[in-house]
Amino acid sequence: MRVNLTVNGEQRQADDVWEGESLLYVLRERLGLPGSKNACEQGECGSCTVYLDAVPVCACLVAAGQAEGREVRTVEGLADGDRLDPVQQSFVDAGAVQCGFCTPGLVVAAHDLLARVPEPADEEIREALAGNLCRCTGYEKILDAVKLAATRGAGA
Repeated sequence: MRVNLTVNGEQRQADDVWEGESLLYVLRERLGLPGSKNACEQGECGSCTVYLDAVPVCACLVAAGQAEGREVRTVEGLADGDRLDPVQQSFVDAGAVQCGFCTPGLVVAAHDLLARVPEPADEEIREALAGNLCRCTGYEKILDAVKLAATRGAGA
């Protein structure tokens, strides 16, 4: 089947998509967008989080056909050309990126939080990131990155 969707503001088309194929597979393998990571394939880790019609979803749980005619925004789509989004830059500046596997999902989750709550409390940050697992850190630098992004007006 053919899937037509808008990805990061650009009309895209994926051909020969099989019925059980995930949106994550289409993004990574068919459209060449490797930012969202394939880790658990069960929606448990959050590393594949993308926006689907402005709502964060685990792309591994979305059938590709469900994205027909819809808008997808990946971690790559947060940047403005070569300029990183303030959330992305804050993750770099705070040292919150280690192996990088969880980072795309954490960045999208933090981006969504700051769009809704520009100055979140620690509890709100923890709750917003609860669906994202990181095996490398104790999460402190990740929390620091979200706080830094908030001070830089990332949600404005």
